[in-house]
Amino acid sequence: MPTKRRGLVAVALGACLTLALPLHTGSARPDPQSAPDRVVFEITAPTPHERTRVAATGVDVLGQTGDKLTVIAERRQQWSLRATGLPMRSLGDADAQLAALGEVDFTDPEVGAQDFPSGYTGYHNYAEMVAELNQTVTDHSNLVRLSSIGKSYQNRDLWMIKVSDNPGADEAEPEVLFTCNQHAREHLTVEMCLHIVKRFTDGYATNSSIRNLVDSREIWIIPSVNPDGSEYDIATGSFRAWRKNRQPNSTSTGTDPNRNWGWQWGCCGGSSSSGSSETYRGTAAFSAPETARVRDFVNTRVVGGVQQIKTHIDWHTFSELILWPYGYTYNDTAPGLDATQAQVFSTLGRQMAALNGYTPQQASDLYITDGSVDDWMWGQHKIWSYTFEMYPASASGTSGFYPRDSVIAAQTSRNDSAVDLFLNYSDCPPRIIGRTC
Repeated sequence: MPTKRRGLVAVALGACLTLALPLHTGSARPDPQSAPDRVVFEITAPTPHERTRVAATGVDVLGQTGDKLTVIAERRQQWSLRATGLPMRSLGDADAQLAALGEVDFTDPEVGAQDFPSGYTGYHNYAEMVAELNQTVTDHSNLVRLSSIGKSYQNRDLWMIKVSDNPGADEAEPEVLFTCNQHAREHLTVEMCLHIVKRFTDGYATNSSIRNLVDSREIWIIPSVNPDGSEYDIATGSFRAWRKNRQPNSTSTGTDPNRNWGWQWGCCGGSSSSGSSETYRGTAAFSAPETARVRDFVNTRVVGGVQQIKTHIDWHTFSELILWPYGYTYNDTAPGLDATQAQVFSTLGRQMAALNGYTPQQASDLYITDGSVDDWMWGQHKIWSYTFEMYPASASGTSGFYPRDSVIAAQTSRNDSAVDLFLNYSDCPPRIIGRTC
């Protein structure tokens, strides 16, 4: 969910920012002739309202550590950023620092090597992801069903796999949905979804806890909601930190899928109407084909007037957070979300966070977002929907969006207990506070 812009490799923020750089405050306008095109800033913004003011300038918000936000601001955004009046420190030319790593490519071919660079080959590109899903069908045909929910903008299949003890039938069991990779550069999330698939199929025969969950739930998993953007991010064989999909707009390319959902779309300053922004919300709710196809699938699960999908997790990186609705308002309650429901969200979120070490909070405690998937899932369908922001906790001194493939196993299995708790309560999340459904 934190916004992070094309061309960034977050490891650079810790590894390369070694110069003592000046503190900038107030409203002094940068010299347009001498300023770099893109500058990394550290901004002191201890409250959600202040962080929302920063995000509203259109900068690329990389993450939060304590009361500090780290952002990348393009030249045209730096005046607006300074106009917030918040203390900010320049950390230097973003592109120069990133280029020094040798892992960033600033050219724009749409296609190319389409694979991960050295040190990251343990990640699955699109073809490898599809092959993994097909192998799962071969190995566990009694437990899975693979289908496409439709096409991306560039005509790639949006694959979905169902895990169930009777995958070909529509049983009267609570349904759970996991979605990954709405944001293209968040490749660790694809691995998270594939890990869930593998764990609940390979472990079925020998692990009674897994077997009980699979036997009593219907589990839907979409490992890549945004395959076009993900492939573009690695098209040159190096990283470009691409966030959005690849759908052209009037001024640039790409819609942010997680600002394109139809609940309170564009309502509250939590997205951008500018096509060049990292949080561009699109021309209308569901104008991105990828979000529209997930919407269509979720809508089909209303059977006899009752939504069969009871719970949902949308996986992102990074910041190690568990977030829940609403994102569009600072209020804990709002129309469609009463105090009891807010208590359920908070209690389940906090209990899951106690298991994986993430920080639990309402989404708007970070900053305001509108048109997000969690708000739509809950607002439209009363699906108990969470966002998990995965490893690392911050960009400083870590690998940010691009942790090495050596961390995949630990950082996906880290969520096993939280996922199991989530599935256990997915028949009736209010049980966690002693309520009935």
